[in-house]
Amino acid sequence: MSFDENEPQAVSGQRFAAERAQGRARRRSAPVALGPAHVGAGIVAVVLVLLGWFGKFAALGVVGGGVLLWFTVALVWAHADGDRGGHALRRAYRAAFGWADGL
Repeated sequence: MSFDENEPQAVSGQRFAAERAQGRARRRSAPVALGPAHVGAGIVAVVLVLLGWFGKFAALGVVGGGVLLWFTVALVWAHADGDRGGHALRRAYRAAFGWADGL
């Protein structure tokens, strides 16, 4: 997005809307890489199993609830962005567990 202070408000609003629509179309058409998200989900699963194994049920509820909330917010965000079905689920999965990409 570029900014021109001499541009009329209506023109800049239309241009910004067109740029947002192009970005949204690119996001929808691009494949979602799930490899790092699988690693992140595996790490979360191991942590949850270990918390349950050692009887830390309060921590298990907090961590599990946090991950569930995080995924739900990501799914709502993807749905609000216009994605539907499997692509919305893949984007939410990537948003919730893709933090393992840097590992």
